[in-house]
Amino acid sequence: MKSLFALGAVLLGLSHSLANAAAIPTENVELVQYTPKRDGLEDRQSTNCVHGPNSRQCWTPGFSASTDQYNSWPNTGKVVAYNLRVENTTCDPDGAGPRVCMLINGRYPGPTIVANWGDTLRITVRNLLDSNGTSFHWHGFRQLGSNTEDGVNGVTECALAPGDIKTYQFQATEYGTTWYHSHFSHQYGDGVVGTVVINGPATANYDVDLGPMAMTDWYYATAFQSAAFAFQNAQNGGGPPAGDNILINGTNKNAAGGGEYNKVTIQAGKRYRLRLVNTALDASFIVSLDGHPFTVIATDFVPVVPYTATHLQMQIGQRYDVVFTANQAAGNYWFRAVANGLCQSANMREGRSIFTYQGQTVAEPTTTGSAHPFTVCVDPPSAPKNAKNVPSTNFAAQAKNLPVGFGPIAAQGNLVLWTINGTSMIIDPGKPTLKYVAENNNNFPAAYNVVKVPSTSPSTWTYWVIQQAAGAPPVAHPIHLHGHDVYILGEGSGQFSAAAHFNQLTFTNPPRRDVATLRGGGWLVVAYPTDNPGAWLMHCHIAFHVGSGLSVQFLERQQQIPLPAPNSEWYETCTNWANYKAGTSDVWPQDDSGLRKRWPPVVDGTSSTFMLD
Repeated sequence: MKSLFALGAVLLGLSHSLANAAAIPTENVELVQYTPKRDGLEDRQSTNCVHGPNSRQCWTPGFSASTDQYNSWPNTGKVVAYNLRVENTTCDPDGAGPRVCMLINGRYPGPTIVANWGDTLRITVRNLLDSNGTSFHWHGFRQLGSNTEDGVNGVTECALAPGDIKTYQFQATEYGTTWYHSHFSHQYGDGVVGTVVINGPATANYDVDLGPMAMTDWYYATAFQSAAFAFQNAQNGGGPPAGDNILINGTNKNAAGGGEYNKVTIQAGKRYRLRLVNTALDASFIVSLDGHPFTVIATDFVPVVPYTATHLQMQIGQRYDVVFTANQAAGNYWFRAVANGLCQSANMREGRSIFTYQGQTVAEPTTTGSAHPFTVCVDPPSAPKNAKNVPSTNFAAQAKNLPVGFGPIAAQGNLVLWTINGTSMIIDPGKPTLKYVAENNNNFPAAYNVVKVPSTSPSTWTYWVIQQAAGAPPVAHPIHLHGHDVYILGEGSGQFSAAAHFNQLTFTNPPRRDVATLRGGGWLVVAYPTDNPGAWLMHCHIAFHVGSGLSVQFLERQQQIPLPAPNSEWYETCTNWANYKAGTSDVWPQDDSGLRKRWPPVVDGTSSTFMLD
């Protein structure tokens, strides 16, 4: 179980100690210039190679699995349109009984968005909730040149008011597997979530694409109630409640035997691609398919040199694209998603799905899972297919302090909250950071936790050491950066020291992904190039952590951020939100960070009655 009461982490540079770090809500970061070398892989294209079961590395003329996605992608000219509506309803995904839900198009998970690499996505969202705003984040999409479409209320847009409608539009410059979810409070834990498939090349061959397999922890209390319980537990030094079940593609059996398992049919001898996505609120998972090892071909949106694994550790927000071969005796096999105790995750149930060989009667398997090989909560090493190096010469001199901790906040009655520079991040859903930028107003509230990255060049690099505070309980955090993949230079236990650990860092083609694991009681060193002007959120993806302040935003190349056109829909959304807040239908006061739950939640202290939408 995670303890929220005494958690601590530090995101710091190498030139000062935490004790000397000043509380600076807006920090100007000096960055070192670097010009990357051209990667020879992007030249290895064949106009005669046709994408197929035995040539998955190919795509279209001039584009393949070796293409540098950061600099080159197809421009298909095709617009792929979706209409999504989010509304109040009930749902009963595991047969344990209906509860309050917020669903997209009446489904859980919501519709899978499917497009091809280089297509333009045009997704219209209608907010039909009775008394909740919303915003939709397209997790992992780089949003190059389209910061306004990132879907983070209070950072890149105003929240979408009840009854309002908004269209997001951006190009899929990456390919692979991801998901979308509400970034307004805890909505995605109550159903405002779906998966995304962007078809493209692959680094290993396969016959059949089985599509996404979304895994999530499920609570019989609503996500808002569960957050309130977590807060109450934290005040007493405890952790959040364990989930009641783990759903696979929105279903599972419950403890009493009701409900249904997700079922998949496979054919002997075929090679299958499976797109694994962790969409949980709180839980990390250990994932496996009995008797069928995985060949990993992508981590998040990054194609990798294939490697084999019998089990995977999956943090919230992470994706693994894998291939397996149906080469076992015909029968039924368990697919398993188990709460990862190494990452301090807990759940009352095990997520299961049945994989059945064609021609066999579907039945509950009798297979036994093998023991996983892990001893610590970390991401596995991987080698991106398109190799990229990170400059190391000025690493120590360039890094700056940005402390993250957990402690009492006087402004909130000495509540124990996550803090950055002594402040728990709270944003106003009606006054996003981009609105400040558009108004040339640099007086960002301290609680917005803005760190300016004033680089003028896309070849400039920035480096961060994410460090759990000394003495904090050893709790893992999945760290997600919007607008970028992070280059994971290294990680370890204890306190990071440049003198002791610099030689352990990897600057030659380090792993890349958009969610990286900070191990419990340890450190994580990441880097990224400042090649995407915008206001980009970086946060822990455990909902109960980000909701209590564990977020920061990087304001990158502020003068070059593409801003919304005057009188555009972007501004109309803000006007409609302001009108909603000024009216009589806004019945719930903001009791969260604007991104997830903030503390204290709306709880009646005498009866523990929770105010729900």
